Amino acid sequence: MTILRGARVTLRPWRDADLAPFAALNADPRVMEFLPAAASRDEAAAMMARMRARLAQQGWGHWALDVDGLCIGFIGLSAPTFDAHFTPCIEVGWRLAFAAWGHGYATEGAQLALDHGFSQLGLDEIVSFTTTANLRSRRVMERLGMTHDPADDFDHPRLPGHPLQPHVLYRLPRRQWASAAKSPGCT
Repeated sequence: MTILRGARVTLRPWRDADLAPFAALNADPRVMEFLPAAASRDEAAAMMARMRARLAQQGWGHWALDVDGLCIGFIGLSAPTFDAHFTPCIEVGWRLAFAAWGHGYATEGAQLALDHGFSQLGLDEIVSFTTTANLRSRRVMERLGMTHDPADDFDHPRLPGHPLQPHVLYRLPRRQWASAAKSPGCT
């Protein structure tokens, strides 16, 4: 099974011991502010089981984000299952415990996932999206070198009439990733 290691973070397969911290972050209203609802422990367990199964089946997906031996969330790649003008596609996404915010873990881990997607999976483009007001995630997307074109913005089809329905789309084509990876001083 694929494990991706960075300077401070590891993207690894899920362990049974990850459920407690994963359930706690999914119940935290600060973490879930830009998602439709907090998740119960059972919902978090089901989500973790799906992510674990997908990793086992295809070798990539949403990995547990590990810092110093502790699961602080997830980061990974997935194929959105809704119809939009940019699908089918592969998305990079993340969700971190509140205490882990502001340390650069999302950027470092997402860079590992992007590198894997482009260099190992041979993807031509990776996207990311969030509700328009989620400025923290948008800044991560920008730090990753992803670009936003307002013409790509969309209403999330699974949130009809919800205040979080308006979404922004960020894109990173392989050629842009490859040139950024070759630039001196790029992290």
